[in-house]
Amino acid sequence: MEPVLHSSLPFAPWADARTRRLPGILPLDMADWLRVDEVYAGQMRLRDHLITERPEAVIAQIPQARDAVEELYTFTLSHLSGGFSRVGDFITRPDGVRVTLDASRPLHSLGRVVQQDLCLMEEDGRGEHRLSAAVLCFPAGWTLSEKLGLPMMRIHLPVEKYTEDVGRRVQRLLDAVRPETPLWRANAHLSRAPLFNPLSEQAPKDLLEQAEMPFIRSERQCLIRLPRSRAVVFSIHTYLLRREDLTPAQQEALIAHAIHRAS
Repeated sequence: MEPVLHSSLPFAPWADARTRRLPGILPLDMADWLRVDEVYAGQMRLRDHLITERPEAVIAQIPQARDAVEELYTFTLSHLSGGFSRVGDFITRPDGVRVTLDASRPLHSLGRVVQQDLCLMEEDGRGEHRLSAAVLCFPAGWTLSEKLGLPMMRIHLPVEKYTEDVGRRVQRLLDAVRPETPLWRANAHLSRAPLFNPLSEQAPKDLLEQAEMPFIRSERQCLIRLPRSRAVVFSIHTYLLRREDLTPAQQEALIAHAIHRAS
């Protein structure tokens, strides 16, 4: 299958001093949360296929997440804006596809409507937030079934840059997110992988040289506190483009502030 590629990257995190250092958080305008971009149709075709043919690989939740998932469903649908039209339990997407909403399978429905992957982080009563539910069609080298129910530090165990200090800062950030103050950040790495790239923690590292990594993969990650359940929505909008499609300024900044590579 041909990769679904963007022709440009609207925000390069390595080119902005505010986002080069972890966690690189900025305030989010909720009107700009659920973006619909140039590759919406292509990404949604892939999401439709994965959710229909491989739901066990891209959708999961622990039993305790039921209330938060139900709130996520109504919350997300209430924030759809231009390009979507809803009549009863039917939504027509910006690409013209009509989706039947099913409140009994909220993650399936949301995954076929919005371009973003949606993860829920819930406080476990012991001072940590755990991954309690997700519709994750575009994992960047991790497997949902391995991470479900785990706290943030354990989720990022194989990531060298995710030190204990970073983990503590991220946990403080999750604790501090308020419904009225949503946040966002972005990351980026060199890649040769497709959008759907689930890898086990035990998978061998890709040893190719950077020159053999043709793509830039960037995630726009938003953090939003749900008002009723108090769960934190961690949404991921994935950009994938060829390195030569960066702007000259982005390419120049990439030389000065190199990003890591991944599989």
